[in-house]
Amino acid sequence: MGVALTRAAQWTMGKLEVSPLNEALLNDIVNFVEQFNSRHPQEAKLVFTEPLQWTTALQASDFTSEYELSGSSVHSQDTDKDGCPLLQLIPPDISVRSFSHLCKVVQLANDSKLKEVWACLEANREPVVKMLGPNFTTAEVSDSSPEAEFKVKLLLILQQLDTQLLNSSITQLSQKVRLSPAAVKRDVELLKSVCGAGEKRLLKSVRYTSDYEFSNGCRSPPWRQAHGEIAYLIIEPCDTEPLFITCSTAGVYLNSGIKQEGEENAYERKSDVYKDLVTLLKSKSLHFTENINEQVVFLNLRREIKMNLFCFHKSPGGGTAAEEFSESSSESEEDEEQSERRGESHTDLPSEYWQIQKLVKYLKGGNQTATVIALCCMRDFNLAQETCQLAIRDVGGLEVLINLLDTDEVKCKIGSLKIMKEISRSSQIRRAIANLGGLQTMVSILDSPDKELKCLAAETIANVAKFRRARRTVRQYGGIKRLVELLDCVPDSAMLSTEQEKDVEVACCGALALWSCSKSTRNKEAIRKAGGIPLLARLLKSPQKNMLIPVVGTLQECASERSYRIAIQTEGMIEDLVKNLNCDNQELQMHCASAIFKCAEDKRTRDLVRQYEGLQPLVVLLNEADNKQLLAAVTGAIWKCSMSMENVVKFEEFKALERLVSLLTDQPEEVLVNVVGALGECAQRPANRATIRKSGGIPPLVSLLTGTNQALLVNVTRAVGACATESENMMIIDRLDGVRLLWSLLKNPNPDVQASAAWAICPCIENAKDAGEMVRSFVGGLELIVNLLKSPNKEVLASVCAAIAKIAKDEENLAVITDHGVVPMLSNLTNTVNDKLHRYLAEAVARCCMWGSNRVAFGEAGAVAPLVRYLRSKDPSVHQATAQALFQLSKDPSNCIAMHENGVVKLLLGMMGSTDEVLQEAAAGCVANIRRLALANEKAKYG
Repeated sequence: MGVALTRAAQWTMGKLEVSPLNEALLNDIVNFVEQFNSRHPQEAKLVFTEPLQWTTALQASDFTSEYELSGSSVHSQDTDKDGCPLLQLIPPDISVRSFSHLCKVVQLANDSKLKEVWACLEANREPVVKMLGPNFTTAEVSDSSPEAEFKVKLLLILQQLDTQLLNSSITQLSQKVRLSPAAVKRDVELLKSVCGAGEKRLLKSVRYTSDYEFSNGCRSPPWRQAHGEIAYLIIEPCDTEPLFITCSTAGVYLNSGIKQEGEENAYERKSDVYKDLVTLLKSKSLHFTENINEQVVFLNLRREIKMNLFCFHKSPGGGTAAEEFSESSSESEEDEEQSERRGESHTDLPSEYWQIQKLVKYLKGGNQTATVIALCCMRDFNLAQETCQLAIRDVGGLEVLINLLDTDEVKCKIGSLKIMKEISRSSQIRRAIANLGGLQTMVSILDSPDKELKCLAAETIANVAKFRRARRTVRQYGGIKRLVELLDCVPDSAMLSTEQEKDVEVACCGALALWSCSKSTRNKEAIRKAGGIPLLARLLKSPQKNMLIPVVGTLQECASERSYRIAIQTEGMIEDLVKNLNCDNQELQMHCASAIFKCAEDKRTRDLVRQYEGLQPLVVLLNEADNKQLLAAVTGAIWKCSMSMENVVKFEEFKALERLVSLLTDQPEEVLVNVVGALGECAQRPANRATIRKSGGIPPLVSLLTGTNQALLVNVTRAVGACATESENMMIIDRLDGVRLLWSLLKNPNPDVQASAAWAICPCIENAKDAGEMVRSFVGGLELIVNLLKSPNKEVLASVCAAIAKIAKDEENLAVITDHGVVPMLSNLTNTVNDKLHRYLAEAVARCCMWGSNRVAFGEAGAVAPLVRYLRSKDPSVHQATAQALFQLSKDPSNCIAMHENGVVKLLLGMMGSTDEVLQEAAAGCVANIRRLALANEKAKYG
């Protein structure tokens, strides 16, 4: 009952609407309540958690002797556990606490029982909650008492009623045609087209009462839209007085004479409700009824008939137009009104919409010749226009087009595919084709010996396979293997025979379809297994420009997989990609740069790009700043290529850094991510850090720290951190409050941003003037960075440990972070197996030992033994940091004992001979402290 009231019942301003649907629902509820006492006697006695209260029309005289009367008030003899009557009437208010008394109230109401239930439900919008309580209806009930069992039973009964009510409402609604603003507008435009002067006119005039149209397509005022009203019309028939009409979602009807907004008394309905304007006018105007069919048919078919005759006669030699167009299409017909009622958002439907729908009727009902003529006519329309595409779909034309693909007539198949190729550019059409099973048929056509058929099928598949389910369908029905087979042609020479040109076109269409399908990971693997890589590599050498774009597009999509990146290297495709960077086609350049961007994750590819002289063309393409897609691909390729220092040297020669710095402003985020990434890599070389500063790159980099794009923040923090290693750069960063912005990024929820920000903070502290005071000036900053030691992300932990090692160089800051619990937090991390974390954790421990009793605290927290194990690492930097930490810890006797017990001496003795002086000194110092403790013990023991 609760769900039905919320979802099925029709409400307006908190009141139940007077509608057939509501009346039917309430009658069902009345019958349910009346029979409840006899059908469920135990549940009827259950006392409600809260009473149902409403204003009633019942009087004390209506109640029987079962109730106690006191003047005008009535109350029941039975009460709840608190002594409150289960029914109480104090006119005009009534309160009921059980189904047994609710049943009696309905029975006592006699003829007004519907009104009584109506008032009860309006006053109690959530009756089930009041009956059983809010917790009982939403949570698991652990109570096993008899009362709880009855509540569960009652809940199940009410849910069963809900289901019945919802099913009933669905049945009624499904039988009811509901108008939309688009449908009303279409009908008005149709009626306007038959207005005018002369005897043949159907109407004198049709006009809206309001010229203003809301964004939802309605012209009625908002307070009337709440009642489902769409617009108000004044229509003047030729043989009657003007008709004042209301168009609503429920249908159209005559009103009391609305001429303008604000006439509240004029909104009242004065006639039956009709399904549309034409039906209403037929009932009111004899002239309209007699002439409507002939006139509308003439208007809608006049142009089609001319086109059909023209198409039929224009083929030479008595042939049909199919021979010229090589196409065929057919569509099944649906009721035009029904298709418009689907809720399309298109309010302006031009004449082409209706003309195409008439053509579809010819397709469905005609013979082969009629079908061919209709297809030719359809091709004369602009099928790239959305209105035309939806016209075909709305009247069921897609089903017929797909059915034509199963015929034996090649020309019909070709015609059908040509039309579907054009209209499948619409996302709605693509999904409709997939839903109707069109992809399966197109995949089977790829085996056809007719090359034109194969081309069209592949091109249509390329359009349809823009979403995941369609790509999966192509793979599951063997489409990937068939598409790969289409690539097997020989287009190496520039001069081709007619047959070879057809082969090239087939391969091009196959590559186009594979490009769409390759957006799926499983399809990429299927292409590889079907032998697509060597075929794509061969086609990449083709001199045919129209071939290269889909081939490179497919490769750059697949290059996200490592197996493809290796294959692109080994098949020698990098050279071809670099060569095509110098072509004059920007789309091809973009895809080549994008492929290099993805492949340059691997060092071997970066070296090959440099070897084949691909770096300079990339830098030259930075000048194409107007083409943002090309710019994004080129900057991405430069970023990845700059991960090799040999490439960075080349970029310096080509003056790439100055151009990259100029792209730091007024660019989309996709470009900025790549530009900043490239600058971050180039800034690893000292000379480039100065170049970035002299080119004015520091301020825009710092300003980007305030952004929200996570990938951009990761790259910009890296770039700022790299620049901060130069003291002059650091002065600019400090002046622009860059360190504070970096510190604020430690609060970012993305661990990659946190880690990158913490790494960037390290050189800032290292190179800032009066770094200790600067760090203390950040309110809550030290507590924030210490708390990041609780992060589960190893990169965050390593970067934070590195930052803490820098912070702890200042004695006051070390004291503060000690108070924030840095020692136990670092100790908790010592059992990690991550070697990178080992190094920076050991550095942090070494620095933190230099305050108060921190050395002792580390020993008591069990940090010594794990640190000893770090010395077994293969990384020399871990050895150095660990030796320094152990040296500081060895200044406490207890820690020396723990180290000795864990075999530290043998490990350190080997490191005392290292060429690393810092490691050598720290190892020797630690061993010396252990030895001194041993000598002191011997002296104390033996005197």
